Amino acid sequence: QVQLVESGGGLVQPGGSLRLSCAASGFIFSMYTMRWYRQAPGKERDLVAAISTAGRRTDYDDSVQGRFTISRDNAKNTVYLQMNNLKPEDTAVYYCKVVVYNREYWGKGTLVTVSS
Repeated sequence: QVQLVESGGGLVQPGGSLRLSCAASGFIFSMYTMRWYRQAPGKERDLVAAISTAGRRTDYDDSVQGRFTISRDNAKNTVYLQMNNLKPEDTAVYYCKVVVYNREYWGKGTLVTVSS
């Protein structure tokens, strides 16, 4: 079965950095676009970044462009989100998502808190 497990969240001061990981299993990882979403308290879940199968194409929400970098290691079945210059408004639960055979699969998320 498809499984996605996020890790790497935590408490960080404004201006700091974190690297999130999402370990995938149960499907042929290299064949699917991977996406990171986030959900802040009281808000909807929003797309943050996406990466194509071979990693040649990446897309970002305007709010994180230039600060976040999505990447993937197909040999390790893992997608990453490097987050730099973090701001309090980046505080959220971060999820990775994959769509396999038209079905969405989500991880349980990892909490990122940006606060001094």
